[in-house]
Amino acid sequence: MQTKEHKEFHSVDMEGEGWHSPPGYPPEIEQKILSGSLDEENMMGSRTRLLRFKPSAYTAIAFVHDYWEEVYLISGDLIVGGPDAQHQTTFLSNTYACRPPGVRHGPFGSETGCLLLEFHYYPDPSSPKKHVR
Repeated sequence: MQTKEHKEFHSVDMEGEGWHSPPGYPPEIEQKILSGSLDEENMMGSRTRLLRFKPSAYTAIAFVHDYWEEVYLISGDLIVGGPDAQHQTTFLSNTYACRPPGVRHGPFGSETGCLLLEFHYYPDPSSPKKHVR
């Protein structure tokens, strides 16, 4: 099953069209889908997206989802733990995370703003089932 379209090198508009806040996120956090689509209702597909936090943006709650997620922090600072959390950890550019389905993570924020490259995907339904936790 092909879940992403073929795209050759092309410029990505970092300031113009295609940016919007994902459902459940504050308006200071925006995504731009680069490729693919994720069908969460039917648990299939994959997507590649950019996610950017404007300075002082924070999510309010932790996240848990049923797909794999890989995240690469391209630039800026990413804070794990909400603005009122007693324990916060700040990560800087060239930081990576890989999360299997069902892992609780966040909330997140950024003091200076940041840009993330994210890959979200469901396992191939024809592959043998292995649960990693």
